[in-house]
Amino acid sequence: MNRRGPGCGCLGCGGTTLLVLALLAFAAWTFVVKPARDFVAGWQTPSTQSTAARPPAPQGDVNAPLTQADVQRFVRVRRQVRSALGPSFGELQKVWQDAQSGQSPSLTQLLAVMRQTADHVGAARQAQQAALAKEGMSNERYAVVRAGVNRALGLPSFDLKKIAEGLQNGQLPDLDTSVKPATPEEKALVAPFDPELRASAAAGLLGL
Repeated sequence: MNRRGPGCGCLGCGGTTLLVLALLAFAAWTFVVKPARDFVAGWQTPSTQSTAARPPAPQGDVNAPLTQADVQRFVRVRRQVRSALGPSFGELQKVWQDAQSGQSPSLTQLLAVMRQTADHVGAARQAQQAALAKEGMSNERYAVVRAGVNRALGLPSFDLKKIAEGLQNGQLPDLDTSVKPATPEEKALVAPFDPELRASAAAGLLGL
């Protein structure tokens, strides 16, 4: 009577290996790829959004230094984004607070945030786009202003949208929480709005 080697199980060694690989693939899809995919899908601006609610095309030098008017417009847009995120903001805020204390977030923690915010990030993105249209501010200029505000607030330079896009393609994320230094001018412009912007700063981790 033939006997299989130890530990091979009823499927044989080859079958057991395939089963393990299948389970690993299923786990990777369920707990990593799917949350990332759902998050990115929610982040995309719906094609049904009206032209009137879309930001204008970039004009002039979008990389010009921040102005007081830029920061004021940013604050008004961020208010709409924070409101649209609703109750999903809690776990995101914890990631921000941990980063402020010098703790790098774990991949597990970021995936939990993606799952929690996937159903709300689309509404936040729509609110952002409508607010930018009202302010007459392009996405490109907003991104530059956001980067300056993030530096002034001490926000790390990574965002969940880029991390999620990488995870979809099997790329391990860079969880570097180093903060780029802000200029004195950036700090001075943000200072009048510091308490409000710190309360909603975690939205910057979403790329919003």
